[in-house]
Amino acid sequence: MHSVREGERGMNFKELQEKIGIVFTDESLMRQAFTHSSYVNEQRGKRISDNERLEFLGDAVLELTVSQFLYKMFPKMSEGEMTKLRAAIVCEPSLVKFAELLQFGELVLLGKGEELTGGRQRPALLADVFEAFVGALYLDQGLDAVFQFLEKYVYPRIDKGEFTQVTDFKSQLQELVQQDSLGEIIYRILQERGPAHNREFVSEVILNGNQLGVGSGRSKKEAEQRAAALALMKIETKA
Repeated sequence: MHSVREGERGMNFKELQEKIGIVFTDESLMRQAFTHSSYVNEQRGKRISDNERLEFLGDAVLELTVSQFLYKMFPKMSEGEMTKLRAAIVCEPSLVKFAELLQFGELVLLGKGEELTGGRQRPALLADVFEAFVGALYLDQGLDAVFQFLEKYVYPRIDKGEFTQVTDFKSQLQELVQQDSLGEIIYRILQERGPAHNREFVSEVILNGNQLGVGSGRSKKEAEQRAAALALMKIETKA
């Protein structure tokens, strides 16, 4: 079995650029982001670099860009809470989700052994590729391009409250409302859907009769947390 090259799967580098609306000035940087060390090891005599240095850079760029987003989006969130939320966004399981959403696994250049042992689906490998891609994009086009990319594929998931389980938005909302004497908060379950083993709840949060946010989750508590997160955004945007 041969290692999989670009184009032997469902998508190639050109198609990915079209899909995400980004055209690399230096496409070799993009290719490097998807080049695993196992592939380089099999290309003896060829001057090919793997993605490990780009991964190092991308990790730092992600920390900075996500930190700035949280700083602006949640002006009343404490340093400790921002740290927890950032950690949930840039942790391996989250980065794997982002990589899978963009089908990055299809483009990874792997050595034969890594391919045979299922490396293409390995979470650590996918997370590394996502970080390396961010690093490559930063080198090629700067921070603004990274922000635009994240605004399309990462920040909306924060807005939807996908990472709110790590922080207590209900408490934050309660404190904010009490501090500014804004009125009374009420949570109400709007809907329960799905089979018993895969239940989904939809909750709304109401302030003085006005709906501030709607969230969904696998439990009532999670749905309420997500609704509270959206309510916080709405209040802080108006502030």
